[in-house]
Amino acid sequence: MIVRNLTEARDSNRRIVSPDGNWESTRMLLKDDKMGFSFHITTIYKGADFRMHYQNHLESVYCVRGRGEVETLADGKKYPIEPGTLYILDKHDEHMLRAFEEMEMACVFNPPLNGTEVHNAEGAYELNAEAL
Repeated sequence: MIVRNLTEARDSNRRIVSPDGNWESTRMLLKDDKMGFSFHITTIYKGADFRMHYQNHLESVYCVRGRGEVETLADGKKYPIEPGTLYILDKHDEHMLRAFEEMEMACVFNPPLNGTEVHNAEGAYELNAEAL
């Protein structure tokens, strides 16, 4: 059994802060845990407005706190995000994420992240990032 505490994880190298200042993510479960997915608690800072395109991963995102929107760039559709909203990037969707308030999100990635990933120039995570 694996048991981790969010407060303790945030005070460790499991807390990754994006270089662009849009988010921070505490990586609770990673590839080395051998579960087949990774699980993160991610804070999107108020006012963040940025593009992502996970070409190497599928992601599910559940909003715990805050409000914002996600826009799929292929069709320009905008979807409101509020507590209780789940959005699923099941087609490697290129998208924009906007935080009208600080948002806390529970995120699941498949394949799992190694731990140190931040978005590359295309808005994706690399598959070969360094493990924590």
